[in-house]
Amino acid sequence: MRFRVKFGIFLRGIVLAATASFAASGAAAQQGAATGQTVITAAHMLDVASGKTVDYPAIFVGPDGRITNIADARTVRWGADVRHIDLGERTLLPGLIDMHVHLTSLAEVGGYQALRYTDSFWTVVGVANAKTTLDAGFTTVRNVGSADFEDVGLKQAIEGGYIPGPRIIPAGWAIGATGGHCDSGGLPPSMDRKEPSVVDSPEEARRKVRWLHKFGARVIKICATGGVFSLGDSVGAQQLTLEEMKAIADEAHMLGIKVAAHAHGDEGIRTAILAGIDTIEHCSLASDEAIKLAIQHKTWFDMDIYNDDYILATGTANGTEQESLDKEKAIGLAQRQTFQRAVKAGVRMIFGTDAGVYPHGDNARQFAKMVEWGMTPIQAIRTATLNGAEALDMTGDVGSIAVGRYADIIAVDGNPLTDVTRLEHVAAVVKGGVLVREPD
Repeated sequence: MRFRVKFGIFLRGIVLAATASFAASGAAAQQGAATGQTVITAAHMLDVASGKTVDYPAIFVGPDGRITNIADARTVRWGADVRHIDLGERTLLPGLIDMHVHLTSLAEVGGYQALRYTDSFWTVVGVANAKTTLDAGFTTVRNVGSADFEDVGLKQAIEGGYIPGPRIIPAGWAIGATGGHCDSGGLPPSMDRKEPSVVDSPEEARRKVRWLHKFGARVIKICATGGVFSLGDSVGAQQLTLEEMKAIADEAHMLGIKVAAHAHGDEGIRTAILAGIDTIEHCSLASDEAIKLAIQHKTWFDMDIYNDDYILATGTANGTEQESLDKEKAIGLAQRQTFQRAVKAGVRMIFGTDAGVYPHGDNARQFAKMVEWGMTPIQAIRTATLNGAEALDMTGDVGSIAVGRYADIIAVDGNPLTDVTRLEHVAAVVKGGVLVREPD
């Protein structure tokens, strides 16, 4: 990323709820529609919990944007005052969740090229990227690192109805050590300053969490190890101590928010898990011991296994330094092999792409890579639906098409269970019961 200056009981419950709702009588569905404003229909709907396809769904949405009922469109009727969104012969899925994006970054402007732009440029870029992401079918994102609380501003503008975009869980600045991945590198000492993102003790770390939360952060991002795009550090070297990570995790959890840790190296991954960090990002060099530890602690792995293709294909054309390319070459294949081992072992997985390192809107290209490296299509889809919602503590809001959830729904041509690349070409997007991207 670019820093300027930086299913047991749960799944059965969803299946039962969706089945009961779909089996509701026509009269009950009609009554539910009478108090709402919208019904959404299509030829098919994927129940992500059961992995089964339901034909002829009629999804009723109340004025608050939440689903009130799901019925059989062949047997239910609704009045002329109910707005009908007919998505034809397509398949409906829950709106997708990307747990690792940087909306205020551009893959096309990397390295020192970013210094050519004024600070406010990146917020404006974020507005465009938010719409692009939503149009790609990602109705919820976790923005894990953004200077100047730009992601908080985007969230406020989207929720206020001023701009289109996904639901955002913002992190604001990402926390790291002096000279680490979350600190600005590549500049001479005469231009040095202590970044808002930097901490160098457990006490500073606690204060930083409180400060970030005060100004709108709803997830805390830390840099536990070095990174690909930070100059002068080792991609796998640990950069925060156990005590610092634990202070961050404890403080965040006390405030009711979760923590994500950027971590490529094995030692940093294991330390982050032991510190109580909720999700580990990248996980490139995780050992079998780290994988076992993640399973033991029920820690989520969030592995961006697509963007290696883009980074290596574009080389230095976007301003990426050769040092960063060398790091990517060293860990790209290893990360995919780690993903394969982690999936086989049963690590809990979420869908995160690091969008901003590659162009926004291409998020769904990662599904095919996940299938290529060991997942079934439904497993990959669940990482971006049920799993993402659980990791965010938002199972009552997003992640499935079920009564009580927001009507965040996408439509695709064909069957993503037999061809997961269908998700790369979303035909329509509904957010909160509103059609925000119409079929072409």
